[in-house]
Amino acid sequence: MQGTDVVIFTQKGDDYISLTDIARHKNKNEPKDIVKNWMRSKSTVEFLGLWEKLNNPDFKGVEFDPFMNEAGSNSFVLSPKKWIEKTNSIGLMSKSGMHGGTFAHKDIAFEFASWISAEFKLYLIKEFQRLKLEEDQRKQLGWDVKRFLVRANCKVHTDAVKENLIPKNISKKQAKMIYANEADVLNMALFGMTAKEWRVNNPKSRGNMRDYANVAQLVCLAGLESLNAEFIRQEISQSKRLNETPRPYGRGFTASP
Repeated sequence: MQGTDVVIFTQKGDDYISLTDIARHKNKNEPKDIVKNWMRSKSTVEFLGLWEKLNNPDFKGVEFDPFMNEAGSNSFVLSPKKWIEKTNSIGLMSKSGMHGGTFAHKDIAFEFASWISAEFKLYLIKEFQRLKLEEDQRKQLGWDVKRFLVRANCKVHTDAVKENLIPKNISKKQAKMIYANEADVLNMALFGMTAKEWRVNNPKSRGNMRDYANVAQLVCLAGLESLNAEFIRQEISQSKRLNETPRPYGRGFTASP
């Protein structure tokens, strides 16, 4: 925080951050007092208790209740060591030595740092929003890439149908029925239902079943389109192609509302 060195150590895959070092941002000489003042607050005790209940099966809730009842009063004093010993806390730790002091799980350390600095709290909120936006964009990009892959393979599939299954001098309506019939071979293999059956089951959903497919289903569909196109070129009958085609999703799915 603004040039302050903060010690971090990892235990069982979780990061623990020095509250003592963070507290030096406010009081270089007595950082322990800053931590104790933070722990006097009722909202802090409530936060610590909630974190332990969610993450610590050995948390002593009976010992926590008196702290919660007394927190916020003028006479209430609570040190990290007392909290750890009484409640069997895993969210706070005390370490001795050159880099000793009070350490807290990163969830708790962020809460403490937000109490220390309004600037840090705002940066934390902004950073969370930025990371969430990036995560959403990555998910959308992944879905778009897979959808593009399906569309590319769809062209391979429809070309195979056109070149091998659609007779000359046929009407557009008849050709459309053949394309739809072949698409349903893939729909049955992947989703366990035809396009018509899906529309009956999802009358309020827009688009088609492939618009509601997840990434794994879209990848499978791309492979099935290529496979079925090759079967068509080999002049394998539709009934045999359906039996030969792998069925990763036999029971189908329903569109999200």
